[in-house]
Amino acid sequence: MTPIKTLMASAAALAAAGAAVAAPLTVNVDGIEARGGRLYVGVQTEAQFMQNAGIAGEMIAAPEAGSQSFTFDLPEGAYSISIWHDFNANGQFDMSEAGPPADGWAMINGEAMRAAPTFAEASLTLPAAGTATTLKVIYPE
Repeated sequence: MTPIKTLMASAAALAAAGAAVAAPLTVNVDGIEARGGRLYVGVQTEAQFMQNAGIAGEMIAAPEAGSQSFTFDLPEGAYSISIWHDFNANGQFDMSEAGPPADGWAMINGEAMRAAPTFAEASLTLPAAGTATTLKVIYPE
């Protein structure tokens, strides 16, 4: 599924879950660089983790340098958050020949990761009162 289809599916899932009690999840994204392309913010359940699906998301075309905040109303529970800056706008998460990502990215605990993350390592618990988290985008040199 393309990132756009993923975001549309996320919006449909939220609409279908409308009767559920919602808690605000605020995602503050720092360190955005003005490299063009698109910035994707995705929120995933454990079943959706590392898949082309999500419970919520947003896409910003040609993001400006600096910070941005996004708030999603979700049922309380555990979620991972993924940030992807597809600055070459090819719709694919690019990897360098040496192995690390060639696109900008961020996840919970991302700066400490040395291998593919598990959901437990890259998730947070959203309580009924809501929560906020800050992620810093990591860019290749």
